Amino acid sequence: MYIFNAILRLECWPKSLKIAQIIMIPKPGKKPMDVSSYRPISLLPTISKVLEKLILRKISKDLNPQDWIPNHQFGSRQAHSTAQQCHRITDVIKKAMDKRQYCTAAFLDVSQAFDKVWHPGLLFKIKRILLSNYFNLLKSYLNERQFETKFNGESSSRFHIHSGVPQGSILGPLLCVLYTSDLPTSRETTLGTFADYTAIFATHEDPTVA
Repeated sequence: MYIFNAILRLECWPKSLKIAQIIMIPKPGKKPMDVSSYRPISLLPTISKVLEKLILRKISKDLNPQDWIPNHQFGSRQAHSTAQQCHRITDVIKKAMDKRQYCTAAFLDVSQAFDKVWHPGLLFKIKRILLSNYFNLLKSYLNERQFETKFNGESSSRFHIHSGVPQGSILGPLLCVLYTSDLPTSRETTLGTFADYTAIFATHEDPTVA
């Protein structure tokens, strides 16, 4: 607890807690000599994840995420689930059918979204949305992160991570939602998001307009 309090007081994340160990899990039925046949899993220090959970609680207490997470985002929100988001967008389709309208949809899945978060942009939004005392701590949390790959008992050299939020972390999903919280919306469309998955719906009597 003394270490945790010191980290919060100094607003500095220890380097030893910023090293991810990547293990490779083989995909069933894939060629073992092909790199794409393995699923990388990021393992983070346990003590770091405990601290992240405490910080997440503190952020939620100081600034209710429901106040800045948009209504269309059901990820990282209390009392919101994938099933409820599915019910929400199904309701849009059903109402369109009842009104004899056409319902068009676009489903978007950003490839490796967690790995591609732009740090300067994320830090700008952290400063704009969260309380000021979190900026330096989260900046330290994101900066100078490293990873090493472990396979068959051998470990690679360490490499620096220059973008993205930490895979397998407690704060990662919240930071990713924060990063996309200003996604543009339109009165002519219905937007449904869950973390990095997005669905956009539009209804109209004319299929071309829809």
